[in-house]
Amino acid sequence: MLLLRNLIYWLLVLIATPLFFLALFIGAPLPRRTRHVVGQSWARMLTWALWHIVGLRYRVIGAENIGQEPGIICAKHQSGWETLSLQKIFPAQIFVAKQELLWIPFFGWGLALMNPIAINRSDRANANRRMMEQGMNRKQHGFWISVFPEGTRTRPGVAGRYKLGAARLARQLDMPLVPVAHNAGEFWPRNAFLKYPGEITVVIGPAIHPADCAGPEAMMRQAEQWIEARQREIGGVGPFAHADDKARRAQSVAA
Repeated sequence: MLLLRNLIYWLLVLIATPLFFLALFIGAPLPRRTRHVVGQSWARMLTWALWHIVGLRYRVIGAENIGQEPGIICAKHQSGWETLSLQKIFPAQIFVAKQELLWIPFFGWGLALMNPIAINRSDRANANRRMMEQGMNRKQHGFWISVFPEGTRTRPGVAGRYKLGAARLARQLDMPLVPVAHNAGEFWPRNAFLKYPGEITVVIGPAIHPADCAGPEAMMRQAEQWIEARQREIGGVGPFAHADDKARRAQSVAA
């Protein structure tokens, strides 16, 4: 049954992705916010399919911390799930993405039409400058900006090195930094074909404002400490949870 459900999900992805890309391509001359609805609908449709076909549900804690004004979403990165579902949980947003992602047929081409902040990580000096320039442009259009501060997907129970890009962006653009923890990687392992049923927990923290911190280092340190503390609290429930998280949860239940 798990394999069948995943095959149906992937069939939907294969059919829907070129169709949504075509709609984005045709709608390229439209205003950004109008065009963005098409790409956002693709992500929301796949989130719906994961819930109703695969059985991969989620719950959100701290939704009241999503402010009215755009901010920087500073999220844990464990799987492909959050790249889809953050677009349903938060208002209209764009991602800071590696430039090479834009070369992937259909997905990458569609991503390019969604106006991400695309950076070349091998050219750090220009990457930072372009990120700030493009970030200001996206803020002016009313978009939230999603950043995965660890830069790449990490296994559940493992903390990557948090880079300062999100905090620098928040400080220079005068936008709040909103930390997000989740345990999606316990159900959707990195590069895995099969996604497993269960309930992902997403925790959204209070906004961290640039004026309240001494600098980007302090902002990111506060975000990292909050995210990793929440990761320990919600981890240990999925089939691919880290052994330490499973043991911690078992002790908590026993107590």
